[in-house]
Amino acid sequence: MTGPETESAVATGARVGPAGPRVELAILIGLQASGKSTFCRRYLAPSHVVVSKDDFPNARHRQARQLRLIDEALAAGRRVAVDNTNPSPYEWRPLIELARAHGATALGYFFPPDLIGSLARNAAREGRARVPDVGLHATAKRLRRPLPGDGFDRLYVVRFDGTGGFDVLPADPG
Repeated sequence: MTGPETESAVATGARVGPAGPRVELAILIGLQASGKSTFCRRYLAPSHVVVSKDDFPNARHRQARQLRLIDEALAAGRRVAVDNTNPSPYEWRPLIELARAHGATALGYFFPPDLIGSLARNAAREGRARVPDVGLHATAKRLRRPLPGDGFDRLYVVRFDGTGGFDVLPADPG
């Protein structure tokens, strides 16, 4: 993974002086099969509680369950990563509000859309991991790049680096 060493929360972790890790909520934003889960497993899962609606596909009230799990982890002082598509403010606003309620830093990791690439990667998936193509198209229609005014403390853009890793760079303001 490449990116600015001093800014990337993935590389260094958000810190508050000598007290250690600061509570943070990392919100992944992008199409299905855009690399979000791979990125999350590699760089966030070792230090964050990972919450994903994919982990409870048959549950009723998946959104309420997700919010409860995030709330519990943040209340316990844990870092949390939300590994869903989160394509619009409708999805990420309640997450940011939870972060604020716990004094946590809200980080957004945006995976710019590459519908053709996502469709190809998705086609290689098997079983439940494969999303119907209509699902990717529907998410692509709703996907919006997060902006500084959306309430995130820091925003990053994440792209494949061409060698099996990721480039993580601060998002351009505006």
